[in-house]
Amino acid sequence: MEIGIYTFGERTTDPETGQLISPAERLRRLMEEVKLADEVGLDVFAVGEHHRPDFVVSAPAVVLGAAAVHTRQIRLSSAVVVLSSDDPVRVFEQFATVDLLSQGRAEIMVGRGSFIESFPLFGYDLRDYDVLFDEKLDLLLKIREEERVTWSGKFRPPLHNQGIYPRPIQHPLPVWVAVGGTPESAVRAGSRGLPMAIAIIGGLPERFVYLAELHRQAAEQAGHPIPKLSINSHGLVADDSQTAFREAFPAFKLMMDRIGRERGWPPMTREQFAFSVSLRGANFVGSPDQIIEKILYQYELFHHDRFLLQMTVGTLPHRTVLRSIELLGTRVAPAVKKAISTPQSAK
Repeated sequence: MEIGIYTFGERTTDPETGQLISPAERLRRLMEEVKLADEVGLDVFAVGEHHRPDFVVSAPAVVLGAAAVHTRQIRLSSAVVVLSSDDPVRVFEQFATVDLLSQGRAEIMVGRGSFIESFPLFGYDLRDYDVLFDEKLDLLLKIREEERVTWSGKFRPPLHNQGIYPRPIQHPLPVWVAVGGTPESAVRAGSRGLPMAIAIIGGLPERFVYLAELHRQAAEQAGHPIPKLSINSHGLVADDSQTAFREAFPAFKLMMDRIGRERGWPPMTREQFAFSVSLRGANFVGSPDQIIEKILYQYELFHHDRFLLQMTVGTLPHRTVLRSIELLGTRVAPAVKKAISTPQSAK
């Protein structure tokens, strides 16, 4: 199993200073996070696209281009590119550039987006939410297969035997599809033979197993090999469970309550958070041993190939985030990989 982290470059009040962290400082910290993730042997570092004042990453490829020159081994992905409101030509060109800068470590994770700010910002109609993604995903896949492209569609000017450059080192450049809880999205990814990431940030993870099954079934029915699956969740690793809970709860509550006010969710209670960090809950907050146990528990449910953890749900002390990355890389990841690779009879 590949293990890594993802972030949106969250920008809220710094609990140590009481001040709103500046965009420049948040990006400086983000570069330290990816550099450390690479040094401790994590497999993937991903950044997601938002167009809001509480996140600093609106251009994932730019951030990953900077990360490429700070790292040597870790794979660099979006999480996600909101493809519905972007141009597949530019997305491919940008990530091909990241691939070249990183010597073949780039990936594109695309999605329809959990926020809608990018649609009016770039002149798209939300009524076209689904068809925009379908058309643009098909064009992106065509571009990664063909250097010169002829194509026409509804939402973009046609291409007439036009070359799209630069070409990446990897062929094909990996494209993942991220989904929330929509069965159609899982079938869409599977029918195209694309790996899928399921974002599980609430509720009981076992309720999402059917999405993994739909994904694999759709791939098989379309004649594709079984694609990879990633589980992406919120969490924090600390030296002990009490420290993890104490540091994570205020930051998680601040961010989730802020989003909840926009979406009609009730405020998060301490009791709700406590359940979410239990074995069957969605959040991975605890000591290394607890995180190992929980990843392995979910592996029995999903048999997934990748696990990504978002540690910066709200602004945490920078030292706390760095320690979490260190523990994930040095304690959690080796133990999980050893457990999964060891035959049951040998345990």
